Amino acid sequence: MENINKDEKTVLIVDDEQAIIDVLKFNLLKEGYRILEAKDGQTGLEMALQEKPDLIMLDIMLPKLDGLSVCKRVKNSYNIPIIILTARDTEIDKIVGLELGADDYITKPFSVRELVARVKANIRKSDATMLDITNMSAETKDKQKKENKIIVGELELDLDKFEVKVRGNVIDLTLREFEVLKFLASQPGQVVTRETLLEKVWGYEYYGDIRTVDVTVRRIREKIEADTSSPQILITKRGVGYYISGK
Repeated sequence: MENINKDEKTVLIVDDEQAIIDVLKFNLLKEGYRILEAKDGQTGLEMALQEKPDLIMLDIMLPKLDGLSVCKRVKNSYNIPIIILTARDTEIDKIVGLELGADDYITKPFSVRELVARVKANIRKSDATMLDITNMSAETKDKQKKENKIIVGELELDLDKFEVKVRGNVIDLTLREFEVLKFLASQPGQVVTRETLLEKVWGYEYYGDIRTVDVTVRRIREKIEADTSSPQILITKRGVGYYISGK
């Protein structure tokens, strides 16, 4: 039986190109990760649900079951960070991938150094989020619920339940969307740059693809705004970034 170090992080690579798997595996092994691999979507899904890796690198175009379907099914069961890999760089791919719960998105051909950095950032962010959840549940047992809420105008975030309400209606957000909204709502009226959001919410220590932020904000708006063409809650400061209206 394989002797697994409990502190060792496991990355599942799901890609039908062996050359891509080999490059990723070689570089991630050097970083101390345990690697699992699958060359079709069905096998990747089964391995993800059975092995519960710390992160999944997932191609979109896969035999048997496409990557977006794998992403959706995995996220319905576990909150495992998923980085979508694809040769297509269209906006609709980004929107669909992020809506289904993907945490990140990178287009082939990619810089191995950049991709490794994103793997580290997403695992680190996931670990920090899980630690926050654990600590929050322990620390808030004797506190009033209002201490664990952020209320700005018509927007209400329950930090215990990871729940968002707008005008009293519960809104279904992914964890990443919740984290973006939480970061902005904790400082209403203050404009936050895309680069800052990448660093603070995605955990990047460099300037990644700011379009990921734009797509995520767009998805949040579609869920919380009555009219996305004239947003009243999540506002764009043209050329700078985003902020939550204090009204």
